[in-house]
Amino acid sequence: MTMHRMKNVFVAALISVGTLVGTVAVVQASTLESILKVGEDKNSAARKSQVKVDRLADETRDLLSDYKTVMKQVDGLVVYNNRLQRQIENQLQRIGNIEDSIEQVTVVQRQMTPLVIRMIDGLEQFIELDVPFNKEERMQRVAFLRSNLDRADVSVAEKFRQVLEAYNIELQYGRGIQTYRDTIDVGGAPRDVDFLRIGRVALVYQSTDGAVSGAWDKSSSSWVDLPAGEYNAAIRKGIRIANKQATIELLNMPVSAPEAN
Repeated sequence: MTMHRMKNVFVAALISVGTLVGTVAVVQASTLESILKVGEDKNSAARKSQVKVDRLADETRDLLSDYKTVMKQVDGLVVYNNRLQRQIENQLQRIGNIEDSIEQVTVVQRQMTPLVIRMIDGLEQFIELDVPFNKEERMQRVAFLRSNLDRADVSVAEKFRQVLEAYNIELQYGRGIQTYRDTIDVGGAPRDVDFLRIGRVALVYQSTDGAVSGAWDKSSSSWVDLPAGEYNAAIRKGIRIANKQATIELLNMPVSAPEAN
């Protein structure tokens, strides 16, 4: 009886121990799963954090690259602005100079008009005293210059330029040879003649039929007859040269010699 009880107690003990061991195993398994889950959660969180860190690092690199690009642009703009500032200062200086010039131009314009008038008067007087070639044309040029004096649509500078051009034309007259046809009073009757001008040294004429020749005498300010045999051939040759119908050569022409005082 006693042995039977001891067996039952032993079996009960074994069952209790087995139950305890099973319970402990279950508890350990549950704990391990919890630990593994926590580890996985940490790993997942770490991966997410790493992704976030990588993204922030990429954004930082992009921002740094953008910053460097912007700084380069800023440096370029600083250089550009400094150059523009120098240009603006230079332009302001030029504006100041132009304003000063404008003020001076006003003064010059007031002085130019009397000068232009005096130059026109001098040109007219010179033509009146000069050898009388193309006189009508030259006096028309003087009249044109005078008519422009009162024109408001012609600047003083343009009026001065026109006067200088007229002076230059008169200057060229003294350097060339010219022939033209006109009518003058010969022996008390009008006659068509061919004029020959050699600079301002000689002005001669010959009738269109070649019978009569003459020259301008500066001392008497009149036309004088020339000996037919002495100058007719030379005048005809000079007219051909002026018309580019003959080559240039020496011509025997009447020239007024300067008189000693």
